[in-house]
Amino acid sequence: MPEELSVGSVVGNIAKDLDLDISDFLKRDLRIASVSGKEYYNVDMGKGELVVNDRIDRETLCGQNVNCILPLEVVIENPLQLHRVEVEIRDVNDNAPLFKSKERTLKIAESTAPGIRFSLEGAQDPDIGDNSLKTYTLSQNDHFSLKIKNVADGRKVPELVLEKSLDRERKAKHHLLLTAVDGGTPARSGTSQIIIDVLDINDNNPVFGNLEYKVSLNENAQNHTYFLKVEANDIDEGQNGDIEYLLGEETAQSVKDLFSIDSKTGEIFLMGALDYENTHSYRLEIVAKDKGIPKMEGQCNVLIDIIDCNDNPPEISLKSKPSPVREDAPRGTVVALISVQDLDSGDNGKVTLKIKADSPFALKPSFSNHYALVTNGELDREIVQEYRIDLIATDAGSPPLSSQKSITVKVEDVNDNPPRFSDMTYNVYVMENNTPGSVICSVSAHDMDLGNNAKIEYSVIDSKVQDASVASYFYVNSDNGSIYSMHSFDYEKLKVFQIQVQAKDHGSPSLRSNVTVYVFILDQNDNSPTVIYPSALMDAVSHQKMPRFAKTGHLVTKVTAVDADSGHNAWISYRLEEATDSSLFNLNFYTGEVRTKRAVSEQDDASQRLLIKIKDNGEPAMSITVTVSILIEDGLHELLSDYRQKTIQPKRKSEITFYLIISLASVSVLSLITFLVLVVKCVRNSRNTSSCCIRRADSDRYKNPNRNLQIQLNTDGPIKYVEVLGGDMLSQSQSFRSCLSPMSEFSDFTLVKPSSAGDFNDTINVLDASLPDSAWTFESQQVR
Repeated sequence: MPEELSVGSVVGNIAKDLDLDISDFLKRDLRIASVSGKEYYNVDMGKGELVVNDRIDRETLCGQNVNCILPLEVVIENPLQLHRVEVEIRDVNDNAPLFKSKERTLKIAESTAPGIRFSLEGAQDPDIGDNSLKTYTLSQNDHFSLKIKNVADGRKVPELVLEKSLDRERKAKHHLLLTAVDGGTPARSGTSQIIIDVLDINDNNPVFGNLEYKVSLNENAQNHTYFLKVEANDIDEGQNGDIEYLLGEETAQSVKDLFSIDSKTGEIFLMGALDYENTHSYRLEIVAKDKGIPKMEGQCNVLIDIIDCNDNPPEISLKSKPSPVREDAPRGTVVALISVQDLDSGDNGKVTLKIKADSPFALKPSFSNHYALVTNGELDREIVQEYRIDLIATDAGSPPLSSQKSITVKVEDVNDNPPRFSDMTYNVYVMENNTPGSVICSVSAHDMDLGNNAKIEYSVIDSKVQDASVASYFYVNSDNGSIYSMHSFDYEKLKVFQIQVQAKDHGSPSLRSNVTVYVFILDQNDNSPTVIYPSALMDAVSHQKMPRFAKTGHLVTKVTAVDADSGHNAWISYRLEEATDSSLFNLNFYTGEVRTKRAVSEQDDASQRLLIKIKDNGEPAMSITVTVSILIEDGLHELLSDYRQKTIQPKRKSEITFYLIISLASVSVLSLITFLVLVVKCVRNSRNTSSCCIRRADSDRYKNPNRNLQIQLNTDGPIKYVEVLGGDMLSQSQSFRSCLSPMSEFSDFTLVKPSSAGDFNDTINVLDASLPDSAWTFESQQVR
């Protein structure tokens, strides 16, 4: 683009060149950054065009450089991108050649021979190329002509040539007009008035040994450093040959501030600080003048090349603010755009940018000392929430200079951690008969994520307990994990619950974890003992019989009771509270057996009454009483009983043996068939599942309350009984004896399964219906 375009002029179409929609400009926060620091350009967001924002003067930006490039950086967010734009500023002929002084006076002796040349002040044109200074012209006159000398740096120096001898007496002053013309279209020009004073004598100019001197000077040279001596010679004598040195009139004031020359010796000194980055070289015009009348002068040029020193550390610039990065970001995700710059040249300006090796980030070079900071490893916000990245830029100078800049990159959380419970399992102990709605325990889970990803909601996973949903028994507070009981529990019905509590976070997608809560119901002494034998449902008194001639230790009867509670609460003791004759009977404290203390005599009453108290071992203890009425009969009944026992016993034994053989055979056949069915089922299911039939059988075993049953036939004097032993994992082990009276004419017996107090009442009814007479007894033993 040409310089000096008006503000608002269109330079190019950014949207078209970058293949972007106009709507993306605002969404992606497109902006222009100028490397020079001044905002010369702007973007028309409505049209996507790059327009001029300020006056652009190529001579101010680039001076006499042929190529004038103005670099721009286009930064686009979401995703982060950086584009480099180079605008070439073309020169226009906006500057006319300009002489430093509008008028100059030359004093020339009339004795000066034709052909002598006098250097004139050259004009300066900031434009370059065809628009720069092309030629000089001199106004028409009779004595002088104009020659143009091309010097090494391309400049054109005008020289005034005396063509015809001067005659001061005819004309003491000559007025000439020097015109400088550039090559632009249209051409521009500048003029300077040349006044010639014609003098007598001093007809030799000082002459330098070299027309041009070249010298190199380090930019870090100290003030008052001597670096060159120039010398001129004048063949005149006296004052006409006495020379003084000075800087030429065309020397800029800024150059005069940097350098000085000793007027007598011609020694040149450095008087200020050099900066290679601002100016690479200087040209000094040295003038030697004699002290004759008129003064004669000679000129030479001194070319000073500045040698760069590594005096500028690299500069690190962020082209975009570091973006927060998700902890699950893939490798290569762009986090920030970075550029480095070193004002030095050569190796002093070559810069390398590095970051510390222990960071999960890396630098990806893009172009011309520009880098993209990208992810180079796995991020975990729960371990490191933000990273402080130290950028170190080092140049290749000697010694090298470096600079450091730190940036902070925050790691954004993602839902990658499920809630974790504080315990693997929870064991809770609740006393039965608890108050419904009370808190039985609290579970707690922790989530290492943040915000909604760490917000936890608790719930109970639905399952079945005795064909009922576990949610009908328990409720969990979704906010704090407190578990409430919904019912009052009964230990005799259910002894343990297994609850699955789930903790779920509010992330997307949500994560969850489960924990098992075992609720153990503790027994309370809330059941009083229940009498199984003797049964007294229809009457408050149980009637028993015994022979008159019973000996000491004779088993009269046996009181049997059970307690639905467990543990110490179910331990039962028997105590004789009242008796018609306390010296006749003895009650076993643990078994409830009523035996005679002594032989029955003729003087003993035929009717004896016993009040027996049955008490458990709970706290507080619960008890019941049973009244037993004993009728003492004469020996005829006993003889008849012995006769019946002897006649019936062989028959009963044979029948029992036959039934047992049939039962064992049936059980064996059923067991074999069941085993074969399970084997076939396991073989069929093994193709699609890893479940084990044995485990299923084991789990079913826990549901069978009548497993491990044992039947024993026992006798105790005249009392015959069958003892059934069995146990359950979740209840107290029990044994029951079904006793047959010697007067019984049948071989049947009844098995009673322990259960609740209501079940015991049903059992008593069954016993009453099955016992042929009141001589039956039923014994319960606690296995401790």
